[in-house]
Amino acid sequence: MYYPEELVEEVRLKNDIVDVISTYVKLQKKGSSYFGLCPFHNEKSPSFSVSRQKQMYYCFGCGAGGNVFTFLMEYENYSFTEALKVLADRVGVELPKTEYSREAKEKAELKTVLLEINKLAAKYFYAQLKSEKGRAAYTYLHERKLSDETITAFGLGYSNKYSDDLYRYLKSKGYSDDMLLKAGLISADEKHGAFDKFWNRVMFPIMDANNRVIGFGGRVMGEGKPKYLNSPETPVFDKSRNLYGLHRARTSRKPYFLICEGYMDVIALHQAGFTNAAASLGTALTAGHAALIKRYVKEVYLTYDSDDAGTRAALRAVPILKGAGITAKVIRMDPYKDPDEFIKNLGAEAFEERIQKARNGFLFSLEMLERDYDMASPEGKTAFMREAAARLAEFDEEIERSNYIEAVARTYRVSAEELRKLVVRTAVQAGLAKPVERPKPTAGRDKGKEEGILKSQRILLTWLIEDDRLFGQIENLIRPEDFTEPLYHTVAELLYQQREKGTVNPAQIMNHFTDEDEHRRVAELFHTKLPKLSTVHEKEKALKETIIRIKQYRLDEASKSLDPTDIKGLQNLMADKRALQRMKELHISIN
Repeated sequence: MYYPEELVEEVRLKNDIVDVISTYVKLQKKGSSYFGLCPFHNEKSPSFSVSRQKQMYYCFGCGAGGNVFTFLMEYENYSFTEALKVLADRVGVELPKTEYSREAKEKAELKTVLLEINKLAAKYFYAQLKSEKGRAAYTYLHERKLSDETITAFGLGYSNKYSDDLYRYLKSKGYSDDMLLKAGLISADEKHGAFDKFWNRVMFPIMDANNRVIGFGGRVMGEGKPKYLNSPETPVFDKSRNLYGLHRARTSRKPYFLICEGYMDVIALHQAGFTNAAASLGTALTAGHAALIKRYVKEVYLTYDSDDAGTRAALRAVPILKGAGITAKVIRMDPYKDPDEFIKNLGAEAFEERIQKARNGFLFSLEMLERDYDMASPEGKTAFMREAAARLAEFDEEIERSNYIEAVARTYRVSAEELRKLVVRTAVQAGLAKPVERPKPTAGRDKGKEEGILKSQRILLTWLIEDDRLFGQIENLIRPEDFTEPLYHTVAELLYQQREKGTVNPAQIMNHFTDEDEHRRVAELFHTKLPKLSTVHEKEKALKETIIRIKQYRLDEASKSLDPTDIKGLQNLMADKRALQRMKELHISIN
């Protein structure tokens, strides 16, 4: 939903960024800013800066930055609208109600009721576990070495042997059979009527990223089948788009997730201190899972079972994760089956060592591929290298492909250049690529020049924010259209508008952007490292050179794209060039 800019700004102004971030990060005042340990990456020395004057934060270590909306978007993984609503509630600002269609309203109401039912069921199962009826299940969990704290933290429960206990309890709360069926907690047939979906099972509540119970998993007590039973798909539960333990893993602030196969693996890892563990819900890892993971981390360590099924699952997961832009590594549990068994026998320290020794996902897949070839024979190794080349050819980025070619060449003791030729030949034959065209010698220089200009534009925008004296000196020399990068151009327009009104508010400028990546880039733009200049004369000289460089580049780009028949455009370009020449002869004073 669209909210007026005035309303967004009201919410931002009423939420002082230092007060908000202080509830998440311990801050200490140093000079005019506050510093603390960055919550977005691991660090020992504080590089996370919060400015009450600018109402912005910025980490000089990892580059995270923005205003109070950005912080909630990054820390809590909220959308802009979600962050706005949370902050509005915090300060008592009422937002306009969203107008829903009748169908959308009915769907929203259904989800609300199903979430209420699931929450009640989770409390019921937990109470059963703590009762005399749940003694055997409670003993089982203790035998699995789970502490009472862990049992409580994960809300584990028990569905007792009577097949309609939960049904009768939820009916007493006023819910209809139809709603209970939609929640996936009961089944019904003509012979038996309505009865519980889960009975005589240890219960694992499944929560979404916002700590709402959306479904359940149940492990049977005794010899019944199936051993594990999950809730069916419901309007609030899609197992291909949710992960068990994600609600806890996402708050670990570690740069990677440990992805397991089962509930007990996740719980055992969390209890051992590995709070970034999660698991797919009784299904193979999907593209939906990968997209969900990408919201939080860019690296995954697969800790699947060490048997053949676990190995196959890891091999299927690696390309899915890669397709989502996630780097995958594989941890082997040998000689134990899974993380739960491994930690019980060897402990957390040994598991940490396995993390450090994790295999790159692609190289691991080649190791498994070796099993299909006779690597001791020339024919077998050649056939293997052909298949490896075909897989290498699937890397889109040339630099990434080149790095993997070198790694594979080292591992299998072949010539990197010969392997590179094989990869190119394989790709061409498969229609995946055309022969590489060597870049012209000037291409590198052009790219370097472009990067230099963008840096100059960043420096100038930062200067304009940091020093009130500059704007009056340069407003007639350089305009927003001289900033060639679209994001910088937009920021410059907003900044010039603020300057004309007599006030500069960088945090308000960020309200214009709702994308998290744009927030980060704008924050970085406002915190560009300025040249160290000791005298006013040096600053004036650097400022003039920066302005001329930006102006010259913009005119050069305009010349390249100008239609020769555009007489008016040509006249304007010539006028701009004469103005640039006069600019070179001017003295810019900032006194």
